[in-house]
Formats: sequence, structure tokens, C-alpha cells
Amino acid sequence: MKLGDNVIAQSGLTPFFRVSNANETGLVAPVIRDGDAVRTWVRALSGFQKEALVVSARSGLMWRLVSDEGAYLSGHDEAPCPLSFLTVGMMSSYMNEIQAMAAKDGVYLRKLRLTQNNYYTMKGSMRKRTMEGGALPVELEVEVECDLDDAALNQLVMNAVHASPLNGLMRGVLPSLFTLTRNGTQIETGQATALEADVVDDPSGETPQPDVSHLALITRDGMSPRKEVSKGTAAAASSLSDDQDRTLNPAAICTLREDGIKEIEQHLYSPHGSIFRFLSEEAPIAGGQGRAPDAVSFISAGIAFCFMTQFGRMASMEKLDLSHYSIVQDTHFSLGGASGGTGQSGTADPVETHVHLQTSESEDVAKDMLDVSERTCFLHAFCRTDLKTRLKVTRI
Repeated sequence: MKLGDNVIAQSGLTPFFRVSNANETGLVAPVIRDGDAVRTWVRALSGFQKEALVVSARSGLMWRLVSDEGAYLSGHDEAPCPLSFLTVGMMSSYMNEIQAMAAKDGVYLRKLRLTQNNYYTMKGSMRKRTMEGGALPVELEVEVECDLDDAALNQLVMNAVHASPLNGLMRGVLPSLFTLTRNGTQIETGQATALEADVVDDPSGETPQPDVSHLALITRDGMSPRKEVSKGTAAAASSLSDDQDRTLNPAAICTLREDGIKEIEQHLYSPHGSIFRFLSEEAPIAGGQGRAPDAVSFISAGIAFCFMTQFGRMASMEKLDLSHYSIVQDTHFSLGGASGGTGQSGTADPVETHVHLQTSESEDVAKDMLDVSERTCFLHAFCRTDLKTRLKVTRI
């Protein structure tokens, strides 16, 4: 039994596109503190289907993205799951820094290919309020042919990984910050850390319109290969069970096309799900042509999509009234150490999220929704956990 209508398919709207009327949507990018600031607005469509607008302050580009879930959450599998967006953004960022680091050092890399596995955990009971999401170290393999010796090659790749802006979210502990609005009125947060700032409301401008680009930014390509990672995660609606002790494993492979665009083949091994092919490219201000979403846009969308899923999951499991919900999320990143020319490791600020709920439930229940969603969100766990990338360099 699938939850909700398949709005993404039924709407007739291109699911992924660069927004041509960004200035008319009402979504304004935040002020840059470091190198770039990204604002992501996400609203629930139906079931676990969600729509996002993502805008970068540095480039001014805005993208419309959608996300869905597979059978494990009784979804329609019409679009990639939230975790895939962060994995894709990470790989895009790592590829940016590896290329820039090599160019800076005058090193020619041939047949460059990245393969990455992300791992997350979900343990505990929703009913007992012990359920919590977790994040585990990332595994990255870099396959390449080049003339550097092993030590120099390993050092180049390691420096590139540290130079990624995502390094700021992985290293150290960054508790996320929130405002909470119920039925149009701001209320105090519960256990979730409050953001001391004015609430940012949902955008109320024109409907986003696609530009004339005809690139297929994200396409579906069958089911992922079978891989034994965590028992019980392949069953229908398995992610809606009350007691859980499972490991999730999204993965991806990144290569460069002849036109310079990164093509990233994303697999979902656990829970077992579909393959989606993403395109990614940096904006002109960062040396690209802006023909596909850049790394930090995918990263920011992934965090926001994942957090939104937890609200929908809790409401479904607890049978709560949540007629509509949305968030406005700000992420602040440094420029890449190599791609941005800073020569430093990448940094980031805590994620800031404005939560908007439409519900007949009490203020206490609204606070509980936020608290549970924050604790069970894999990607907020990713931010508040000190993680390392386990690196393997393979010569082709």
C-alpha cells in the first residue's frame, strides 16, 4: 500500500530543473558569511514526496528538485531518496577539489573515477522515544592513472578531501539550530537547540518555471544490485516499524563526461532501492557553466529532504494530524580549499532550519515532532558527529 498520491508524476511538471524566474519566487538567498550561503525551501507534496527550491547566494542560481522514497517507506520511488542527494553532493565536491588540487600542482589525472559508500544507523523505538539516527565513517575509493608516486598521490587526494566545504559538516560536532512555527505562530522549541534569529517564512512568490535547458538532470535506471548490509531493510514498509536496529547504505560512482559535467550513478543498497543518475556542475563563478546543480546545492537539499522525511514518518507511525509541513533551511560553507583558492580545510556553520507545521495537535506535540525528527534524521546526525573519510587510492 503506497502512501499518498504520486503527485510528482501526476503534476506533469519536469521534476528537476534550473529555475528561470528565481527572482520572482520569493525565496531569497541568505547573506554570505564565509564563501557561500545556500537557502533550501522544502514542502511536503503527498506521502513522502517533497519539493525543494535551492538557491546559492554566491552564484544566484536556483534549482527545483524533488525527492521520494521506495517500497521500504511505502513510497512511489518516483525520485531519489534524501540520502542520495548528500552522497551525490559529497562526490561532486570531492571531484571538484581533486581536480583543482591536481591542476594547482601541475598533475595530469587520467581515468579518474570515485566510488563512495555512506553508512547510517537507526536504532530504538518510536513509541518509547528511544529511536535515534546515526552516521558512520564514509568510505571513498579514488581510481586514477597518473605519474605521481604512491605517497604523493595519496597526499594529493587526502588534501583534496580535507579541502571540500563538506569537511566542515563532517569534522567536529555541529548541533543544528531551529525555529518552530505552528499554524503561523512561532512557539518555543523543546529539546532541539533554538536558533536566535527571526523566522524565515515560506516563499510566497510566483511558481518556479524551468529554463530552456533540456539536460536530464536526474534519471532513474532500474534497481540497485543486491548487497547484504542490514537484515530486514528490503521488506515493504520496513522503515515504518516501531523497533529498529538497521544500517543504511547509499552509494555512488562519479566520473567526468567529455563536456566536463560530472555524472554520478547513485545506488541504494540498504534499504534496497533504485539507481538514479545525477548530473552536477559548478556555476560560472566557480569555473563551470551552471548546466546542472552544484555540489553544495545537492548537499543542502539532501539535509533538508532527510529532515522532512522524519516528520512524515513520525506522523504516519503515530497517526498524528500534520496537514502540511515545510522548512526553510540555511547552510553556510567556506569555499573549497583548492577550488576556491583558500588553501585551507573546508569549514561550515551549524545548519539553521525554520520549521513550519500546520496541525491540530497541541504545542507540546509540535515540539515533540521537532525533537523526534531531529533525533531520527540521519543527516542532522551526520552534522553532529565527528566523522572521517576512509580513503583508498587505486591505480588503474
